[in-house]
Amino acid sequence: MIGQIVSHYRIVEKLGEGGMGVVYKAEDTKLKRIVALKFLMPTLTADPAAKERFIQEAQAASALEHPNICNSHEINETEDGRLYIVMAYYEGQTLKETVGSRQLAISKEQPAVSSRQLAIDKAIEIALQIAEGLREAHEKGIVHRDIKPANIMITDRGQVKILDFGLAKLAGQVRLTKTGSTVGTAAYMSPEQIRGQEMDGRADIFSLGVVLYELLTGRLPFAGEYEAAMSYAILNETPTSVRSLRPEVPPALEKIVERCLHKERDKRCQRSAELIDDLRKVQPELSAMNKIPVKSAKRWRRAGATMLALLLLGVVLFYTRTPSPSRDLKSIAVLPFKNLSDSKEDEYFSDGITDDIIAQLSKITDLKVISRTSTMRYKGMNKSIHEIGEELKVATILEGSVRHAGNQVRIVAQLIDARNEGHIWAETYDKGMTQIFTVQSDVAQQIAAALKAKLSPSEKGRIEKKQTENPEAYQLYLKGRYHWNKRRPDDIETAIAYFNQATEKDSYYAQAYTGLASAYVIMYAYGGASGVESKKWFTHAQQMAEKALAIDSTLAEAHAVLGLIAEDRYFDWAGAERHYRRAIELDPSYATHWYSSMLYVQGRFIEAHAEARRALELDPLSLIINTNLGDVYYAMREYDQALKQYKNTLALDATVPWAHTGMGSIYEIQGRIDEAIVEYEKAKNLAQDIPFTVSCLGCIYVKAGRKHDAIKVLDELLRMAQRGMNVTTSLACLYYRLGEKDRAFEWFDKAFEERDIWLRFLSYDPLWDDLRAEPRCIALLKKMGLRK
Repeated sequence: MIGQIVSHYRIVEKLGEGGMGVVYKAEDTKLKRIVALKFLMPTLTADPAAKERFIQEAQAASALEHPNICNSHEINETEDGRLYIVMAYYEGQTLKETVGSRQLAISKEQPAVSSRQLAIDKAIEIALQIAEGLREAHEKGIVHRDIKPANIMITDRGQVKILDFGLAKLAGQVRLTKTGSTVGTAAYMSPEQIRGQEMDGRADIFSLGVVLYELLTGRLPFAGEYEAAMSYAILNETPTSVRSLRPEVPPALEKIVERCLHKERDKRCQRSAELIDDLRKVQPELSAMNKIPVKSAKRWRRAGATMLALLLLGVVLFYTRTPSPSRDLKSIAVLPFKNLSDSKEDEYFSDGITDDIIAQLSKITDLKVISRTSTMRYKGMNKSIHEIGEELKVATILEGSVRHAGNQVRIVAQLIDARNEGHIWAETYDKGMTQIFTVQSDVAQQIAAALKAKLSPSEKGRIEKKQTENPEAYQLYLKGRYHWNKRRPDDIETAIAYFNQATEKDSYYAQAYTGLASAYVIMYAYGGASGVESKKWFTHAQQMAEKALAIDSTLAEAHAVLGLIAEDRYFDWAGAERHYRRAIELDPSYATHWYSSMLYVQGRFIEAHAEARRALELDPLSLIINTNLGDVYYAMREYDQALKQYKNTLALDATVPWAHTGMGSIYEIQGRIDEAIVEYEKAKNLAQDIPFTVSCLGCIYVKAGRKHDAIKVLDELLRMAQRGMNVTTSLACLYYRLGEKDRAFEWFDKAFEERDIWLRFLSYDPLWDDLRAEPRCIALLKKMGLRK
């Protein structure tokens, strides 16, 4: 069928074939998108039962909308009567392909088992996402009936998609008997499915238990060379315990697997939500275990023969919990280069060189590069290279120094193995300012070669590309970045001045325009202007980002700025996502909380969590990214996890206002009003003139019965409005809590017109469930594109 046109779909290639259908990749010629078409097998066309089951697949799948379930668009029929479903197309691999391709053998004696094991945290994350998708289906009365690795897709973004609800049926309909067709793969079938009994969601939980067992141990829990033998094992035999095959698996996780695989369904997890809760409770225990250093084999040998079992455990831990040596080596943190210039005012220059080397390395897809925010926290610290590597979870550290005098620069760089503090590579560069970009390019390429990181021709071209030929423009740009990184309002204004001067020296300096775009966005985010002023900052930011991309379309930061503008100014969520994804594609190490924030505002919590974790891995000491992960848990209503994450943030820096706001919100939900007031007061004092923190305090005063204090806060917000500050959403919320709903919605409407950044919280914040039930709020969210 390759090349044929079916309706308005052009068949491109065959993707796969199953017991009931053939799947093709196709182009939707109307909407200009790639889709997947699943056709009923030609041999079954005349079979009314098979045809009915195929229709059932479409009806069941179309009722499900969830990030972890493959979306179906329509069902149709060809001119010759063949039925087909149009489904979303995803780039990635099935779980079967992913596990089957792994080459992490622990020993020669067990290659078939060990090579199929996944890291424990990865296995849990996959199981969690599968369970999330099943929860959505089970709540709608739909049972999948065929959960197995071949029906689980892992997209290139790491998201799990459950495929093929083709064997799903509404619970309670059409009983499957022993004499009926065999449904599913025998190895993953539940006992009740083998017996032909009634099935409900607990059958899927059993199948998921089989999948999780396989991910953890590398083998199936039940053995059988043919279907009847496999069925007998499932019905009568007890699987080998998980921990006997992989001792580092937490005992609590082993119990979860055993419970899922119980032959009596009444003794399994009864609901997917219950399984999700159990799995999430294991994650903190796993994190604690991973902090325990793995002992070397040499040390264990000195302990004598009685320690043999522990030796074996150490080997298993090394090969299964950490990456292979070559892959592990491809991770790097660039520490702040020391300023050895005579003038301390040249600090901007050494910091700028550090930033640009990080930026160059980040263009290499095969490298994990820690972001600037985290590495800069080590400036002036006396920690060892080994300690820093452990804290940032990287194998290598680049450190160096810069001496700047007139038009001459000396840069000394050395790459160190953080695991043993051995030197891998070092170089000294004595160059003129006109050759500074050549130095940065050479450092990046030398490191890639030393770490055996793949460097594509396009990446090499981007690294070697000079952003400017003007040394003065470059130094002005570095001064702008130096002040931009301080993030204080007065420093942002200074940064804008320097960036403008840089563009005056070189009108084609794309990075300087990007710096301006980012600075204007921050000015908007600070809310220190009226709605008219906010639109002005947006306009300037958009113009600068577009100008930067017109000169150099590969600037990730410019795409990220346009993503933020698309969602906050235009409520163009699809456009925002395109820009964010493009930014990450261009710079895999680019860490920002903006994309994650957009995802949870849309209710796409699983994706938001995955993106937040990715950003945190790349920037583990970033205060805003740490806070954002807490915000994701809060939006998901995982309050214990959120509280823990906010406390983690405050352990890094106790002055982060948003972490205090998050804790206050959780305490408010839990009815711990006095504690909530304390946190909100801290947030207000730390944030100073940010209106939303003021509003939070006023709202909690209302709940505490302190209406007089709430009115004082209201007056404070009105005075802020008189000073030209954007307080629209903040005032609306407080008026709503004071019972003045009409006035509240007047201010919500103003917030919409002025594109107040805080308005988005209406879509998800658990504190405002009552507000979201209001018809006027529903209408407002529809205008924002956050409700269908």
